[in-house]
Amino acid sequence: MAGQKFDTPEVSNTPLIHYLLTHTAMAGRPGAGPALALSLVLVAIVCVFTGLCYAELASMIPIAGSAYTYTYATLGELVAWIIGWDLILEYAFSNMSVSVGFAAHIEALLEWFGIHPPLKWISPAYLPTGLQDFAGKDLYAPGWHFGFNIPAFLVVMVLTVILVRGIRESARTNNILVLIKMVAILAFIFAAASFIKPVYWHPFMPNGWTGMLSGGSIIFFTYIGFDSVSTAAEECKQPQRDLPIGILATLVACTLLYGGVAICLSGIVPWNSIMGDAAPVVNALKRLSTQPGGGALRWVELIVLIGAMLGMISSILVFQLGQARVWFAMSRDGLLPKVFGKIHVKFRTPAVATWVAGFVVGIPAGLLDIGTVSNLSNIGTLFAFVLVSIAVMILRYREPNRPRAFRAPLGPVFPVLSIIFCIVLMMGLEVLTWTAFFIWLFTGLLIYFFYSRHRSEFAGMR
Repeated sequence: MAGQKFDTPEVSNTPLIHYLLTHTAMAGRPGAGPALALSLVLVAIVCVFTGLCYAELASMIPIAGSAYTYTYATLGELVAWIIGWDLILEYAFSNMSVSVGFAAHIEALLEWFGIHPPLKWISPAYLPTGLQDFAGKDLYAPGWHFGFNIPAFLVVMVLTVILVRGIRESARTNNILVLIKMVAILAFIFAAASFIKPVYWHPFMPNGWTGMLSGGSIIFFTYIGFDSVSTAAEECKQPQRDLPIGILATLVACTLLYGGVAICLSGIVPWNSIMGDAAPVVNALKRLSTQPGGGALRWVELIVLIGAMLGMISSILVFQLGQARVWFAMSRDGLLPKVFGKIHVKFRTPAVATWVAGFVVGIPAGLLDIGTVSNLSNIGTLFAFVLVSIAVMILRYREPNRPRAFRAPLGPVFPVLSIIFCIVLMMGLEVLTWTAFFIWLFTGLLIYFFYSRHRSEFAGMR
């Protein structure tokens, strides 16, 4: 659970914090095992600090928007560029992760109905640890192979067409989807509870604190989106009271549900048997359904499949919408070419930005495995939260009298803790992830200084 195993130890596949402390390489990311439940608690605590910082920054700007919008209005062009460039990374790789997971669930749904498509068209082309069946037999060796994850690509492109044609988010629809997801999660927890074997929980922390930290680093993307609660400061009657309650209630509910799934999942199958699995809950239920007394679990598997896929569709839709809007906003401000700001004549949507975002996500989703893409999503998100927390501290010093509907409590304590905890979680990711992230940032800065800076709306003032 939340681990990845390679044949030989390599520095590139070693969590940064482990390498800095021990100067030794590991054969992949250590899994958290049953302690993934504690990893989720750690992530929830980090999200409390970052969420309250995000709420303060958002409350200073009387418009709805993203971290890019807020920093552009408060800290200027360069910081906004860095956050915008980082948000593109976060949204893109988050949706790649979800798309690969969706494809794994589509495969399981087809198998439920007895349909078995060719493996090369439902598997990523890059499999760093190979691919095995339930019996442990190798289906693909580690590395690249001829294939393409068509379901992962198609779900992104179909939703891209929907976004180009225009869609409005409905609170009622969103609530229904949330309810369906909760029913699916609770169905799994109650069904799995009677099949738990406590022996699978020992040892509870098979890889110690390093494994737990690494688990939090990789599972962080499941909490992405909680910050949307923090943008509602202007809508609260008493934001100083209501906003922390809303954020805390959201995180407590998510942690209890996610923690329940982690505890039950690690209790019904050996945790290391589902490392790198894009659909671990469904595949665990599939294994149990073949055991004596497990026949009814086939129907639970179907409920979980439907709930999970609906949840993933809504997630992809929201983040593809958000990613296209970041491209559009940066184009509007002159930081990206004007073509990304073009509006569709008939549908009045940012069509070019939406199509570009669709292909940027869809093609890699067909090529890469879930572990590779989720790592970059996590480091991008955590870095964005670090910048938001720093921005809060800078603005408190620069503009102490600026109106704020909400202020994070205890002075600088929350922003400082947010920065520290986010960096710690970032250090739980592999050296290779850090290298790719720095390359992405460096590329972004080159684009800014050689292109964006000379074409932005402030270019004439320099």
